[in-house]
Amino acid sequence: MKTIIPELRKERKMSQEELAMEVGVTRQTITSIETEKYTASLPLAYKIAKFFGKTIEEVFDFSDLEEI
Repeated sequence: MKTIIPELRKERKMSQEELAMEVGVTRQTITSIETEKYTASLPLAYKIAKFFGKTIEEVFDFSDLEEI
């Protein structure tokens, strides 16, 4: 799933480690989300979006997911 997390981090001059600490996950989790190897759970997506003052839809692009 595509995300704008790297851009949001750069705007705040934050490292992956700093964001990970803020939302309670490991740096590896943030790396995996940013490289599209892992899809964030809904609670984690909410925490990340809330941290940046955005909605989940503003941070994550759901258009590439298959319709159920």
